Amino acid sequence: MLDINKLKFDEKGLIPAVVVDSITKKVLTVAYMNRESLKISMEKGLTCFYSRSREELWLKGETSGNYQHIVSITADCDYDALVVMVEKDGPACHKGTDSCFTNPVWLSEQLQEFSLQGLYDMLVTRKEEKPEGSYTTYLFQKGIDKILKKVGEECTEVIIAGKADDKAETVYELADLAYHAMVLMVQMGISVEDVHRELASRHIIDHKVKQEKMTK
Repeated sequence: MLDINKLKFDEKGLIPAVVVDSITKKVLTVAYMNRESLKISMEKGLTCFYSRSREELWLKGETSGNYQHIVSITADCDYDALVVMVEKDGPACHKGTDSCFTNPVWLSEQLQEFSLQGLYDMLVTRKEEKPEGSYTTYLFQKGIDKILKKVGEECTEVIIAGKADDKAETVYELADLAYHAMVLMVQMGISVEDVHRELASRHIIDHKVKQEKMTK
C-alpha cells in the first residue's frame, strides 16, 4: 500500500478525489480531501471530504443518510489526485440525483457509451413506456412465461455454440442470453446491484476456500 505521506497536497493542503460507483463505474462526484479527512475516510471506511466553501470537514451522508462506503482509494501516477471507489447508500449529488454529472456537453456521433447498467435502465424505460414496435415491449406485454421461455431458448443456443467450439457464435448467443436475462431481472425487480453483490459475496467465499486448500 502507498504511504500517504507520498501524496502531494496542494498549497491549501487539499487533494482532489474523484468518487466512482464501484458497481456501475459511474463518476459520482469530484470533491477534495485534506490529510485529516483522508485519515477519517480510511478509519471509518466512509468518504469524508473538506468543504472549500464552508472550510470544514464533512462526512458524506451524515445528515442525508446517503453514506458512501469505500471499496478502495487509489492515487494517480503523480500522487496528486485520488480515485475513490464506493458503494453508496443513496444519491451522490446534493440535488438528489444519482451523480453530480448530469449535464451533457458533447456527444460523439460515431462512438456510443455502453454499460450493463445503461442497458438495464433502457429496459426499465421500455417496461414503463412500452413503445410500439419494440421487441422488448413485446416481451413485457407477454409476461413472465414468455420471458422465461426465451431465457431457456437462449441457454440452449449458448450450449450448442459452445459445444461446437464456435467462439464468435458463442459470443453472439451469450449476448442474447444476457439481454433476455436482464429483461427477466427488470420483470422481477432484480437490479444490477443485486447480482453484483451476490457475485461479490461468492468471490469472497471462493477466495477463502482457495486459501484453506493452500494451507492444508
